[in-house]
Amino acid sequence: MRKTIQSTGFAAKREIIDGMGGGDARATAESETGLEARLRARRRFLLSALERGRADLADVLAARSDGFADDEHDPEGSTLSSDWSLITGLDGALAAELTDTDDALARLRVGEFGTCRGCRGPIGLARLEARPSAAFCIDCALEMQR
Repeated sequence: MRKTIQSTGFAAKREIIDGMGGGDARATAESETGLEARLRARRRFLLSALERGRADLADVLAARSDGFADDEHDPEGSTLSSDWSLITGLDGALAAELTDTDDALARLRVGEFGTCRGCRGPIGLARLEARPSAAFCIDCALEMQR
């Protein structure tokens, strides 16, 4: 059984096939508002984590430039090089997630939130609840991984 509903906030019509379209068929302005609140909270967290990580990186770089730091021969702790590598890797992942979050907030502003960038169909509500910054429906996301 196929039902088509028009939500008040999402750009595309929602087609739900007996729960297979991504969860609850009630894609409403209320669910969109909740997702927006989660995106904004995640954005604040990411900015804070990036700031802390960059401060940690500055400490590591300062310690590396110190001529007395011989961490390479310390059997009890991690090396400054591994700390530097870890922090820069995390920084890159956090920055990428911040970009995805900002993109999702931009899609909300222009009325394209919940519309797949691949097929232009709806992104299931369950997927958006699990990953509010999702830009692709599950089918398109799986296709991109192949």
